[in-house]
Amino acid sequence: MNRSVLRGLLIKHEGLSTQVYRDTVGKLSIGCGRNLDDVGISTDEAMVLLDNDINRIVAALTSHVACFGSLDATRQHVLVDLAYNVGIAGLLHFTKMLAAVEARDFVAAATEMLASRWAQQVPTRAEELAGMMQRGV
Repeated sequence: MNRSVLRGLLIKHEGLSTQVYRDTVGKLSIGCGRNLDDVGISTDEAMVLLDNDINRIVAALTSHVACFGSLDATRQHVLVDLAYNVGIAGLLHFTKMLAAVEARDFVAAATEMLASRWAQQVPTRAEELAGMMQRGV
C-alpha cells in the first residue's frame, strides 16, 4: 500500500478542512472527514494538538512579551496557561500585569491577574496561576 497515494485519494474524495464543519449527514467533522460525533479524537491526537498549541503560544509570547524568554519556567508556564485560556490578544490586554512581570514585581502581577474579569470567570484557575506567579513555584 502506498500511503501517499491513498492519502491523496482520500483528500480528493473527502476534502480537507482545518475548521470544524457539518458533513452531508450533519455530523461534526474536521480534517479529511474525521467524524467527531462518532469517532472523536484519541488521546495521542489530543496531545499532538496540545503540543502544537503550546508551540504556537510560546512563539507568540516570545514575539510579544519582551521578557518572556528571561523568566523562570514557572512564570513562563503561567503566561502560557493564561494565553492558552484567553488567547494572545486577550493576554496582551493584561497591560498592568505584563508591566509588573517586566519589572519583576510578581506580587503586583498576581494582584493584577486576580483583579481581572478573567479571574471572575475562572476563579480556581486564576487563584492557582496567580499563586504561581507570585511565588515562582
